[in-house]
Amino acid sequence: MSTGTSENNLKNWSYLGILALVWGSSFILIKRGLEVFSPGELGAYRVVAAATFLLPLSLPRVRHLKASQIQNLILVGLVGSFIPAFLFAKAQTQLSSSLTSVLNALTPLFVVLVGWIFFGSRITRQNLIGLAIAFIGVTILVMAKEGAGFGAFSDINAYAFFVILACTCYGFNLNLIKFRFDELKPIEITAISLLMVLPVALIYLMMGTQFSYKLATVDGAWRALGYVTLLGVMGTALALILFNMMVKTASPVFASSVTYLIPIVAIMWGVWDGEILLWGHYLGFAAVIFGVWVGNRKK
Repeated sequence: MSTGTSENNLKNWSYLGILALVWGSSFILIKRGLEVFSPGELGAYRVVAAATFLLPLSLPRVRHLKASQIQNLILVGLVGSFIPAFLFAKAQTQLSSSLTSVLNALTPLFVVLVGWIFFGSRITRQNLIGLAIAFIGVTILVMAKEGAGFGAFSDINAYAFFVILACTCYGFNLNLIKFRFDELKPIEITAISLLMVLPVALIYLMMGTQFSYKLATVDGAWRALGYVTLLGVMGTALALILFNMMVKTASPVFASSVTYLIPIVAIMWGVWDGEILLWGHYLGFAAVIFGVWVGNRKK
């Protein structure tokens, strides 16, 4: 093995570990932010923080864009960042950070499903089997509730569908990037798409919420702001840049393996924070991760 290859392998494993830690920690940061802010406030400020951090990358490039590119970048900004930021925050008002992270692992399967339905991509029998297994896991997860006798099952927790809708948005986002962009680099797409939705997020945050009032009057608001700032800068902006760097030097299979590590980190945070996990949750976790693995496994 050459020195260059060894260095790339070391970098890729480092990227993978950092990404798993950063993205896996995002769910506990959302949980901390929700102690003060509403889901709308948290989602909007997360976008503002990430877009503002990336302004040095986005502003110099935006003037060279074509009209068609701007339209597509607005779509990417909405389905790739803006809408999911609100959906995840809303979901975690009633779901644990551990459960949310495992449901988020469905994203690769939704990339395949959305690509098949809306973009004419090929779907295989293996993809369908993985979807079926993961669907069983999701069903178990959304019905497992504390106090239902031996941690068994009760009514469906409908807030899980906010996460599933966010995964659908990510599915559209990645397919848009794959099929609608030939000239822009992934980092440029990330930065400029966030810039496209920044004005909407900022106007909503300042005029449609009590965000400023809470910062001035609520105890712990600035601490919660720090958590959400970290979420936006690290969990959205820097993590996406790091992921794009890894994609350049690693195989797609290796890059996608971060999907399986994120829930491990998130569950560790959740258990540390006192979240109660039932046997039904563990069974659902296993089915979802196994389904995602089957659906994305390379023969």
